[in-house]
Amino acid sequence: MFDGNGFSYNGEGYLMIKSETYPIVGMHCASCKALIERALNGQDGVSSVQINYGTEKLTIKYDDAKISLDKIKKEIANLGTYELITDSKGENVLASPQASKDIVKEKKKQELDNLKRNLIFVGVGLIPFVFLMFWMLLVPILDFPKLESVVDMKTLNTFQFLLATPILFYGGREIYKSAITALKVKAFNMDTLIMIGTFTAWLYSTVITVFPQLLRLESNEVYFEAAVFIIFFILLGRFLEAKAKAKTNDAIKSLLKLQVKEALVERKGREFLIPLEQVVVGDILIVKPGQKIPVDAKIIEGTTTVDESMLTGEPLPVEKGPKDTVVGATLNKSGFIKIRASKVGKDTVLSQIIKMVEDAHASEAPIQKLADKVSGVFVPVVLVIALGTFVVWIIFASLPLAVYAATTVLIIACPCALGLATPTAIMVGTGKAAKRGILIKDAKALEIANKITHIVFDKTGTLTKGKPEVKTYEFVGNIDEVYSSSHWNLPKGLNIKDYISSVILSVEKKSQHPLSEAITNYLDKNTLLKVEDFKDISGMGIRAKVNGLNILIGNQKLMDAQQVVGASQLSKLAETKQENAETVSFVSIEKNIVALLGIFDPIKKESKDLIKQLKNLEIKTYMITGDNMKTAKVVADKLEIDEIFAEVMPDQKAQKIKELQSESKDNIVAMVGDGINDAPALAQAHIGIAMGTGTDVAIESGDIVLLGGSINKTVEAINISKQTLNTIKQNLFWAFGYNALGIPVAAGILYPFFGILLSPIIASLAMALSSVSVVSNSLRLKNK
Repeated sequence: MFDGNGFSYNGEGYLMIKSETYPIVGMHCASCKALIERALNGQDGVSSVQINYGTEKLTIKYDDAKISLDKIKKEIANLGTYELITDSKGENVLASPQASKDIVKEKKKQELDNLKRNLIFVGVGLIPFVFLMFWMLLVPILDFPKLESVVDMKTLNTFQFLLATPILFYGGREIYKSAITALKVKAFNMDTLIMIGTFTAWLYSTVITVFPQLLRLESNEVYFEAAVFIIFFILLGRFLEAKAKAKTNDAIKSLLKLQVKEALVERKGREFLIPLEQVVVGDILIVKPGQKIPVDAKIIEGTTTVDESMLTGEPLPVEKGPKDTVVGATLNKSGFIKIRASKVGKDTVLSQIIKMVEDAHASEAPIQKLADKVSGVFVPVVLVIALGTFVVWIIFASLPLAVYAATTVLIIACPCALGLATPTAIMVGTGKAAKRGILIKDAKALEIANKITHIVFDKTGTLTKGKPEVKTYEFVGNIDEVYSSSHWNLPKGLNIKDYISSVILSVEKKSQHPLSEAITNYLDKNTLLKVEDFKDISGMGIRAKVNGLNILIGNQKLMDAQQVVGASQLSKLAETKQENAETVSFVSIEKNIVALLGIFDPIKKESKDLIKQLKNLEIKTYMITGDNMKTAKVVADKLEIDEIFAEVMPDQKAQKIKELQSESKDNIVAMVGDGINDAPALAQAHIGIAMGTGTDVAIESGDIVLLGGSINKTVEAINISKQTLNTIKQNLFWAFGYNALGIPVAAGILYPFFGILLSPIIASLAMALSSVSVVSNSLRLKNK
């Protein structure tokens, strides 16, 4: 039982549970995945295991007090040709993207090289069999003499035996080794089917060749060529599949290539070119025009334009100057700048993007569950079907036909296509999205994003620019009278109005609210005063003390709650401002209104077009805001949003999402937001879409992150989801359909009616190409 913080309670106390993801090599099919998961789940101390066959990553939760990583690695190695990848110290290589890239790349290269050598060996040995097959095909066409008249068949069969045996047991040794190891632990994998099929064909043919009297058959036909062709096509299919799968991971490869290897650092007045790994937070770095920015940092000197297309997918450079933030791996286009490192290593935006994409790749979509269930029982079911096929044909026909049909059933069956159907499409889809500045955190989000029926937008910073400006600032009421009655102690050189402006500036400087920044920017030239007892009142405003005077700055609700004099009389003036889309802030000193601020947040250019596109997709749109209804309605009307939730307190946003979800089980509700107060709503929604320019909390809470604050990418994310899901459905349809049709045909269901019997050679080719076709179909997503 978990408490949500990485701890497990066992009834007596808390245990620390480690959750890690590791690369794993050596898997050939979805049944390998099922075998490893079943074996590890049975180990004491292991809480859960999940393998993504497409990405070849294992995610495991375990109590390292009960089971060590070394033990886990040994258990995996004991199952067959599988290996859990760690570095030389046994550390998780995924903690370092570069280390992961180098170590896994080397392992995959070794695996591919071995596969290539075996493929060449088998391919060369196959040439005589190809010659024999062509001879037999040309006999009726070109009136070639029959083989029996040219060579003694016993001699020919012996030659085939001598040629096929090393091909089978040396060229196909990895297949046999994997199958035998699985059998030792009382399990089956795809290699079990291949081994039984090819060994049966070889053994039958060997008996016919060496001890023909044992079977006393009229025909001396052998199937050595079938066994050899099967091994060749299986190896060829795996080679092509491995090459194709590598392309599905192009997104992470291209992201890793963006990383800078060296940085020019300034220390003690001197410049040093050092490896990127040696840069620490606080270092001052020099970046010249045309160079990539090494790490996340703030500009301390110089101005420039920065190409952030790798981050946002937007081609236009962005102007940057002192105090502006720059992101590692973006391109400094025009100016000489000095920057101070703020995030390095795994904390940089690029490293976090790579991790998010890898996590998405490693996750499983709900649609994959059916395929996993089928894959888990696939091999035993096929073995039963093959045995049944053998029994039926030996009763109703002959031993040669029984061997032929049973072998074909074993070879044509393919759970690999089922295992690859979803993860390969997920990898390409999430990778494509990442290149467009859309980070999709997990496969579930990618699967259901296209089903969104209702979408709720936060107003400030999402539909609007999030950079409010003070549009109007006016003093109200009889401020001279208030000054006289309240005994203000004016600092030297300040008149009453300057003092009020200084009070507002000083109090707002303490606040983190987006409107506060607009006010402080507007009043920045005024004098700062000492502020005491500052308090942020959620959804209403702020209160504090300046020079012993009680200050309130906020909305009408705050003024009414604090029984401020004069607030109700100014309601008409406030309404006029609200009708111009201004958010009104009242300023009170000693419970007397002294000023009004009208703050305007411009609507993003792309917001209206986005709402229009969503309406075309028949998605109902909502806007949620803490603003009053009049201000909210002006913005909503301009954007033609369907419904408004106004004057919503931050802690009520999640409740509004829940209400929409409860209206109908068919409602799929998405929330788009960027602030801390949006985080609960983002988490509550079926799909939380966080603006990448927002807070870390909002980004962490979102299922999809739109980098660069490009809200128009919402529709793009939905379209990528739709394309990916369509590809998954196509893959699964092919994978299920292939096996549903192929296995009965291989078993000989058409033979009694049409005389059609599928060759084991054709079956092996079909099996090999089924996986390649699924991966190739997923790769088509890149060009959509």
